[in-house]
Amino acid sequence: MQMIAGFESQYRAALAMLRQSIERCPDELWNSGDHPRTFWRIAYHALYYTHLYLAPTHKKFIPWEKNVEHARILWDDDETGIPPTDLLYSQQDLLDYCTFIEQNLTSFLANIDFNAPTSGFSWYQIPKFEHQLVNIRHIGIHIGQLQELIYAAGIDLDWVSKR
Repeated sequence: MQMIAGFESQYRAALAMLRQSIERCPDELWNSGDHPRTFWRIAYHALYYTHLYLAPTHKKFIPWEKNVEHARILWDDDETGIPPTDLLYSQQDLLDYCTFIEQNLTSFLANIDFNAPTSGFSWYQIPKFEHQLVNIRHIGIHIGQLQELIYAAGIDLDWVSKR
């Protein structure tokens, strides 16, 4: 039980930092960056994969109601094609998605078998426990990307160690 509480605390801290990056992003930065690595797309990618990997398995994942195929893609050589260049999500949309994940986090974690020998995702050949560590590491990497862009715009951000 202490392990799950630790995961929940760290997910909540990471989501708080991602939320802060989305909230403090100036309008001129939101759709900037080289396609397909615009600010909003990096933020969506981080939210999407955090949500995806909180599912017990790929087959049990239920996408967010506003999910747009290709929006999560940060590369242009995906087997499903180059992602659209259109601005697909507003800051409020991604804040809503972040809220959705935060509100459901306890139940998402309760449905995970941390002792499962597989991740539940064919492209990750690791146990579920390790997969959750990878998921937290993944969101942190993208928070760092977004924070560097915001810092470069002269805006300060706060560190969140736990929630």
